[in-house]
Amino acid sequence: MSQAGESTPRRSSVPASGKRPLGQILKERGIVREAQVQEALALQRKEGGLIGQLLIRLSYCTAADVALALAEQAGMQSVDVSGLRPAPDVLERIDANTAHAFCVLPLLMEGKTLVVAIADPLNVAVLEDLRFSTGQDVRPVVADLESLRAKISQCYGSQASLSDAIHMAAQAARGPDAAAAASSLPVVRLLNSILHQAIKDRASDVHFEVFENSFRIRYRVDGALYEIESPPAHLSVPLVARIKVMAELDIAETRLPQDGRIELSIDGRPVDLRVATLPGAGGEGCVLRILDRSAVALDLSVLGLTAHEETALKELVELPHGIVLVTGPTGSGKTTTLYAMLQAASDPTVKIITVEDPVEYDIEGIVQVPVNEEIGVTYAKVLRTVLRQDPDKILVGEIRDAETAQVAVEASLTGHTVLSTLHTNDAPSAVTRLIDIGVEPFLITATLEAIVAQRLVRRVCSDCKTSYRPDEDILRELGPDGEALRNSTFFYGKGCPQCHQTGYRGRTGLFEILRMNEPLRRCVQSRGSTSRLRALAMEGGMLSLRQSGLRAVTEGRTTIEEVLRETF
Repeated sequence: MSQAGESTPRRSSVPASGKRPLGQILKERGIVREAQVQEALALQRKEGGLIGQLLIRLSYCTAADVALALAEQAGMQSVDVSGLRPAPDVLERIDANTAHAFCVLPLLMEGKTLVVAIADPLNVAVLEDLRFSTGQDVRPVVADLESLRAKISQCYGSQASLSDAIHMAAQAARGPDAAAAASSLPVVRLLNSILHQAIKDRASDVHFEVFENSFRIRYRVDGALYEIESPPAHLSVPLVARIKVMAELDIAETRLPQDGRIELSIDGRPVDLRVATLPGAGGEGCVLRILDRSAVALDLSVLGLTAHEETALKELVELPHGIVLVTGPTGSGKTTTLYAMLQAASDPTVKIITVEDPVEYDIEGIVQVPVNEEIGVTYAKVLRTVLRQDPDKILVGEIRDAETAQVAVEASLTGHTVLSTLHTNDAPSAVTRLIDIGVEPFLITATLEAIVAQRLVRRVCSDCKTSYRPDEDILRELGPDGEALRNSTFFYGKGCPQCHQTGYRGRTGLFEILRMNEPLRRCVQSRGSTSRLRALAMEGGMLSLRQSGLRAVTEGRTTIEEVLRETF
């Protein structure tokens, strides 16, 4: 920026409140129309992503338009970085790994203040990190994401390897002072590299596992765990301590589990990290749950539903009253399905309130209330308050106990549609579970409208997808269902760079939808067995999870191995 004639940061002409939606700012500037914003919002619900980037993709505005709008929204300056050449001594103030991971670029020094270009003006946590790591006051300016990425690559070259980051951290973190090691730049940079790679690989969780003489880091991608290069054992303490500092947890308490949250913008994308530490025999470890807001697609059409199933779920969420349950094990996508159903029902004429522990994704137009058991803000207490807020539809994050179930029943009986989750293996088992926690059968028959059981299976990689005919061993393992598939074509992934040689990329859902009818209600009233409920549901047209899985196999969406692993 020291070159004569080059662009310099400029103030946005309109002061920002910091609260107006980006689409509204662009409309007020005369850049986009309301219909174009609504089209981008619909695409966001279907595919995820940032609204500004989607408007650019639809060719309704330019990257410069979005950068200026973001600057106005945050009350910051905007800058076009494409023609700038930061001085080498300025670039040295931020290392390459941090610049690439968090999409930040140092531009110049203004006295003792470092001016830094960022793509996300709400990235407060990273700005604090930069103040610590550089020892300077930091003033952010807003730049277009793609231009910023290109300029970072031009200025720094490629990102340093994870091996290099581990080596530098291992050399710097030797010593008894965990707090000091956690604050050392090499450890900070190593954690940044680990998180950046996790986001790049689409990991849902990062596991930091500590043993007596070793330290292991694993990513969960598409439901499967993969080990990355393991750092030396002595890095476990400073890395976990660094995570605790970022999550504002007690760094000195290593004997008790702690939970926290980190909000970051990694590679220009807003990401929430849910932190859970666990003291083990070998030392304190932790797991980070990654909630990538830009990657979630809250649209029924992309969950793996058939057209018939999608229509059924839309009908369920539009019911005037009654309870709809989504069941499955942890990590089976229950919350995403419920969010997608609510998104489909979201309308200015409908009041929707959610009660969650915690609130995972922000949904525009829907009131979301977090539960906090530690201070007595329980599901049941919040639900009773919510009923006085005149809602039409209520989402209860989970029915865990008799009190929550009772309030959900009361809400349904007073004319509300209640959606919630249960931890059961299949749809018929949910009825038994409700009875077990204390709901009377006559109340279940009066309120329960449907149960949706689901699983997530890995999707065959589209880049290395290969067809084959199943052999006799597989057909025999499928039992009676195998005969119907004797002449079918199955698919698998050979493995390629796009899927990291796994043959899978992404996941798709398998669904079992049980709609209550009179025979089922009579069976519930007489406390019939789960197997009897299942038989009646199948007679009424319900497809089992196994049948849904086999259909996904013949459609080429997943493999028979995945279906056999996830269904019974």
